[in-house]
Amino acid sequence: MIKRYVVGSRMSQAVACAGMVHIAGQVADDRKTGIVSQTEQVLAKIDALLKQAGSDRSKLVAVNVFLPHITDFDTMNSVYDAWIDPANPPARACVEARLADPDLRVEMTAVAAL
Repeated sequence: MIKRYVVGSRMSQAVACAGMVHIAGQVADDRKTGIVSQTEQVLAKIDALLKQAGSDRSKLVAVNVFLPHITDFDTMNSVYDAWIDPANPPARACVEARLADPDLRVEMTAVAAL
């Protein structure tokens, strides 16, 4: 069975299937803030989608982080490291990438077990 969450015309924000939930790229709602605030907003959105699907950050399997400015890496990590479940850290990749809006400082995708 496939269950979709926050369905839009182009995509769903999360899709649960085969015991996993796949979270689409999440970006900050307030795009005029800095990397700390944007990272906090993105992680809060991931938390909310995980909860809606019946999961939580302790069940994260993988997180992908996209930064348009790799110089934000350490600052983003200071927020991310405080957020993850230290007993259950997911696999993770972080790459420098141009994002859809030049005001975006971070985008993340995630996969978690249900």
